[in-house]
Amino acid sequence: MLTREQIQELLQPITDTESGKSLVELQLIRDIMIKEDRISLSIICLSTDEQKRIELEQQVRELLEAGGAGNVHIRLRDATDHERFLVRGESGREESDAGSSQEKLKGHAAGLESYELINENSGVHFVAVASGKGGVGKSTVTVNLAVALSRMGKKVGLIDADIYGFSIPDMMGIEEGPIVEEGTIIPVERFGVKVMSMGFFIRENSPVIWRGPMLGKMLRQFFSDVGWGELDYMLLDLPPGTGDVALDVHQMLPQSKEIIVTTPHATAAFVAARAGSMALQTDHEIVGVIENMSYYECSACGQKDYVFGRGGGAKLAETLHTELLAQIPLGAPDNHISEPGFSPSVYKAETPTAQRFADIASKLISKCEKK
Repeated sequence: MLTREQIQELLQPITDTESGKSLVELQLIRDIMIKEDRISLSIICLSTDEQKRIELEQQVRELLEAGGAGNVHIRLRDATDHERFLVRGESGREESDAGSSQEKLKGHAAGLESYELINENSGVHFVAVASGKGGVGKSTVTVNLAVALSRMGKKVGLIDADIYGFSIPDMMGIEEGPIVEEGTIIPVERFGVKVMSMGFFIRENSPVIWRGPMLGKMLRQFFSDVGWGELDYMLLDLPPGTGDVALDVHQMLPQSKEIIVTTPHATAAFVAARAGSMALQTDHEIVGVIENMSYYECSACGQKDYVFGRGGGAKLAETLHTELLAQIPLGAPDNHISEPGFSPSVYKAETPTAQRFADIASKLISKCEKK
């Protein structure tokens, strides 16, 4: 079976007629998924000519089949105005550094009056989702909690504040970028959740080499220069640990509440306690702990295997004098790229895991909206 890297190498010769650059380099071939003997991918089409689109699809199919792929599923999607702009902007010059993208964002937002989102009287409930270390599924929890709130009729915004390790757009299956209307940046909406992420403004896999003050400045722009509209909840996916971004959020949003994510492993819970201690020291209310990857449940017999140990979430909740909101099992959504509204990380509403997130959302609403 071909790997993702081999597929990209096979498709490297396919170029955009205008810029002469490879479609792989321009990131117009996306969502490459390999499952058993099946390869699925998306092609972002710059041309609206139907014959050219058919020829492009055939060219991709032939290259992959020549490379050994037998079962290929290809999805064609029209490029957005934002994507067309990025391709034209990249033609003939290099803009791979995050600094140029930051200046582009500043230009779009120039002259805007500050949007009073972070005012304590705005009526928006801010909830920061934090963890002590990476790899515990914090972003997966944030995404599914945001979607659960939206499914319950709440107006929800989501800021991917993990500026070094942004992943929210990919996890939600977002392929387009934000647009600018009359000088205001309009967030991308998916599953009823309005999303803003650093990932919209830099090229794939480009490192973000910024110091703390620059990170804080970008975060402030996400609050003040984006047209969020009316919101009930704003969720923030924080970077792991207690670094500059987490500190900026604590300073900018003293009214924010916080959820701590951990795994059942004792060491993960021990490290997560540091993030919780930082929240307590800055007077952020910790509404609860979510234990992710709590166990693996056999689909055939229903037996639970506690592959990462037991008790870490409960121990952490006890340490932080808060509630264990839920234990989320180890697993992944059974979604496929060919399905309408595809998302790699959002659980369908009728699944047991989605119901657990609905329960968490209900508890959060109760805690935030209590009189």
